[in-house]
Amino acid sequence: MSYVLQANHLTKKFGKFMAVDNISFGLKEGEILGLLGPNGAGKTTTLQMLLGLTTVTGGSISYFGKDFYQHRSEILEEVNFSSAYTKLPWLLTVRQNLTFISYLYNIKDRKARVNQIIKIFHLEKLANQEVRHLSAGETTRLNIAKSLINFPKVLLLDEPTASLDPEVAAYIREFLANERKQFQVSIIITSHNMAEVEELCDRVVFINQGKVIADDTPENLAKSIEISHVRLLLTPDVQTKLIDYCSKYKLLCEQEGRYVIVDIKEKDIPGFLQKISELGISYDEISIERPSLEDYFLQKARTTTR
Repeated sequence: MSYVLQANHLTKKFGKFMAVDNISFGLKEGEILGLLGPNGAGKTTTLQMLLGLTTVTGGSISYFGKDFYQHRSEILEEVNFSSAYTKLPWLLTVRQNLTFISYLYNIKDRKARVNQIIKIFHLEKLANQEVRHLSAGETTRLNIAKSLINFPKVLLLDEPTASLDPEVAAYIREFLANERKQFQVSIIITSHNMAEVEELCDRVVFINQGKVIADDTPENLAKSIEISHVRLLLTPDVQTKLIDYCSKYKLLCEQEGRYVIVDIKEKDIPGFLQKISELGISYDEISIERPSLEDYFLQKARTTTR
């Protein structure tokens, strides 16, 4: 599988501040790649460099085997971008925005394409509304719609489902998965929704403090975390005994209503359950959650910012 995008030793400094520090990664044809990291990690700056919106301090970018800076206009015909935080012209209607943006690209039948995009993203009832009257979720949906106007081969999405209600967010995820499957669109997504990343992404590049600290599948990153979550339903008096036990043996636990969630290594769970049984701590319900990508995110965010 060939790479449609490669970033090599990408670096960006703002004065003395190193925002992106010598990172390298690639995006394969038809791949959905998650670009993750805590706020301030360098994700947005990286996307801006990939779009040519921010000048690089060092390193190189290539699309489809061509140097980005030598073939920028040609490459950007095949690339598009969406951010939940992009501001579109507020006094233009949804249709006018899409039509205006279509003129940035070489599209044969603009009117037909705009109508197609409006239909795909269920914007018919909003087509003649000015953007200033749209809700945050509707604006996000329009931002994603405009990013598909030119049939891009590479799509860069910054928080694509932010502000969307669960039903619309699920529709957008399904749409993106189908675009990848049907047209081999290659996608980079930044998101703070780890469940979304696990569902959509083939691979994750995790960056923090401007550096790449991991590049692997969501499954493999989750497996690298040893801690599982044991969720127990307890009566109030027994809850207190369990919390005291966890405090004594330095086990991290959290109370949620009648539940207590204990973080513990998977191999230690049988011994833990036997010990609390011997102490008379009985539970009405138990579930064990193995590590997730969110656990990996939280651990790396904490350890790399200390």
